[in-house]
This record gives sequence, structure tokens and C-alpha cells, in this order.
Amino acid sequence: MTRAQTVSLLAAVSLFLLDACTVGPNYRVPDHALVKSPAATGAFVGGSDRSVSATALPSRWWQLYKSRRLDGLVKQAFVENTDLRMADANLEHSDALLREAQVLREPSIAIGAGVEYAQLAGEQYLLPITPPRDTSYDSSVTIGYDLDLFGAIRRGIEAARADDEAVKDARDLVRVNVAAETARAYAEVCGEGLQLIAARRSLALQRQSLKLTQELRDQGRATDLDVTRSQEFVNELAAAIPSLEALRRNALYRLTTLTGRPPSEFDRSLEDCRTPPRLSQPLPIGNGAALLKRRPDVREAERELAGATAEIGVATAQLYPDITFGLSAGSTGASSDALTSPTDFWGFGPILNWQANRSAARAKIAGANAEAKLALAHFDGTVLTALDETESALNVYEHDLQREGSLKAARDGASKVEADVERLQVGGRATALEVIDAQRTLAADEQSLAQLRSAISEDQIAVFLALGGGWESGS
Repeated sequence: MTRAQTVSLLAAVSLFLLDACTVGPNYRVPDHALVKSPAATGAFVGGSDRSVSATALPSRWWQLYKSRRLDGLVKQAFVENTDLRMADANLEHSDALLREAQVLREPSIAIGAGVEYAQLAGEQYLLPITPPRDTSYDSSVTIGYDLDLFGAIRRGIEAARADDEAVKDARDLVRVNVAAETARAYAEVCGEGLQLIAARRSLALQRQSLKLTQELRDQGRATDLDVTRSQEFVNELAAAIPSLEALRRNALYRLTTLTGRPPSEFDRSLEDCRTPPRLSQPLPIGNGAALLKRRPDVREAERELAGATAEIGVATAQLYPDITFGLSAGSTGASSDALTSPTDFWGFGPILNWQANRSAARAKIAGANAEAKLALAHFDGTVLTALDETESALNVYEHDLQREGSLKAARDGASKVEADVERLQVGGRATALEVIDAQRTLAADEQSLAQLRSAISEDQIAVFLALGGGWESGS
């Protein structure tokens, strides 16, 4: 190739580069995506209740409980939890894949060198001689650069970056769940402790009643049947306590494993907790727009849609030629002639690869478009799930608060009735059966109220989990 021809070739390549483009759609969130719907970004249906407020959710929502013990547990879980450690490792792997994709935009450089002492076979070259033994060498440097005329590499990097961001969002989702599950396990430990107090109090009262009934029987004012019925109620109450203790111990085990330790290392001081964490102030919930920006699973689904859109460009670029510009130089021959003109070589120029049969490429484009449609449907579904979970959690919380007032009134009424009936029994104006019925009602109301108060603490945590807060503290 003459110098004039070389210059013409370089000029043609330059013009081609100027005309080159990045094929495939440029990504943006579709206008018809649910995340842009006014109904999805407005106020929550359950946001008008006095138990919640439209103020922004703080990143460390568990600190609203002002419990140093809970703060310490969540902090430890963020460091030691095995699910989080796996998520961090997965993100490191994804970061490496992104760097691998980005390297394709850089020139490739290959260096080779070798030396050997050998005797060649004359007949290999159709010569009836025995060539002399000699030392030969071979060295070369090859540099290649993909011009990426139609953006296959650029779109591939876009897809890899979107996938990497989706993995980061998935890691954030694990963090959200770890914070909420740690708080929930702690609330369950303390809630079971509260229920144990109610159960043991009811059992103590019933044992006192049993003793009184036995005394009345000895005085001829009660029957053996009254004593038997009272003893049966004592047995019922006593039988419920081991179940509550087992539930509390299981919650302690779960809390311990969430913080990265074996169950046998559970903190025994937590067995003294009798007050589940609970906010008396309105819960800060923000609105739908803030929720959808904050929820890691929504952000993950959006990044997956971005990656799927970029893959359309990767597939589309296969319809067009791929040109790599290469440069190679080296020296090879007998060592006695090393680095002389007869042993040196060099060359440069473009290399074109183009698949003439484009049916496979078109099939890949169709598949990539289908994947993008699937990603959009998943994105919309994730938005709906986020809204549904939040509204449902708010609904349960608000109705449990309403139930609490009614149950407290019922418990207070049952306590008064039980005290009045016991006084009447002592005066001979009420039977032991009436006393037992009153005590059974009081015990049931006490236990129901304790269960509901435990549930309300877990309801609050469920709202915080649905709101998707907590990942920001580890970013």
C-alpha cells in the first residue's frame, strides 16, 4: 500500500467514525410507567389518620424509639449479619464485572516472545537436505482498538452499569430487611415478656381464688364441684405459660442469629424485657413519591429496566459491521540476524467483521425487546407491591390502635366486675361459678390486651419496613 493509499484509507475511516452512531433506544423511564402515575405518587389512603404524619421518614427510623439497646442490636446486625455479608460480596463481584466491561473501550495490547534451539526437517520444506541446527527467536507486539462504530461496547457498558446499580439496590433491600427483622425480633422478645406478665398475674389471681373457694367449701359455703372448676381454670392458665416462654426463647434465638452469632450466645439480660418498643407520636410516612424513590426494590426494578433497554442496543449493533483498528510489529528469525532488516516486520490497518446473514441478530433484537417489556412489567408490579404493602401495613396499624381503646375499656370493666363478684361471694350473694366466670373474662381480656399491645409494636415496624427506610445509614 502506497503512502497516498494509506492516507486515503485513514480519511475514509475518519469520515466513517464521524457518521457512526450508537444504535438502540436511549433509556428513560417510560411516560406510561406506573411510577409516574399521580395515584402512585400522591398521599397515602391511610395517611389521613391521626396516628401518622406526612413528614419525611428518617433514615435511621429505629432511633425514634430512643432505645440504646435496640440501636446497638441494629448496629451489630449491620456489621455481622450473614445475609448482608453475602450481599456485599455480590456487589463486589458486580463491580468487577462492570470494570471488565469498561476495559473493552481501551486498546488491547498483546506481547509475545520466545527463543529456541532447534533443527528443522528439510522435507518439511520439500528439500532433500538436513538443515543446520540453530537458535531462533520470535517477538511481537500487537495493539488492537475496537472503533465501536455502532455502540455495541457503549451499550454493553450501559447495561453492565445498570446491572451493577441494581445489585447495589438489592444490597440496600437486604439492609432494610435486616434492620426491620432485628427490630421485630426485639419487639417480639419484649412483647412475649409483656404477655407472660399478664398470664402470670392471671394465674396468681386464680390461685388466690382457688384458695378462697377451698376455704368456702370447708365452711360449707361452696361445693367440691366449685373447687374442681377453679382448679381446672388454674391448670388452663398454667398451661399457657410454657408456650409463651418458648415463643420468647425462639425470638431470642432469631435475634441472636440476625446479629451474626450462634443461638446459644443469646443475651440473657433480654429475658427481663417487658416493654416492647412503641412510638406514642404519629409515625412519619411521607407520601407515595418519596416511598417510590426510597424503596430499594423499586429502584432495583428500574435499573433492571434500564439494563434491559441497553441490551436492545447491544443486539441491534450486531446488524452492522464491527471494525477494529490494529497495529503489529516484531522481529523473528535466526538469533544471529536479530533485529536486522530481514527479521523485522510491522503492519497496521482496519479489520472488518460483519455477519452477512442477519437473521440471528434480528432474533436477538426481538428477544431483547421482549426482555425490556418483561422488565417494565416487573417494574410496574414492584411499584404496585410497594404501595400495597404500605397501605396494608398502615391499615392494620390504624385498626389495631382503634381496637386497643375498646379492649382497654373491656379489661377495666372486667376487672371491676371480678372485684365486685368476689365481694359478693364472700357475703354469700354470688356463687363460685360466677366468680370463676368473671375471672376467666378478666384473664382473657388481660391476655388479649397484652397481645394487642405487642402486635401494635410489630405493626409500627411493619410500616417502617414497607416504607423501605434504613438502607441509607450504611451507604
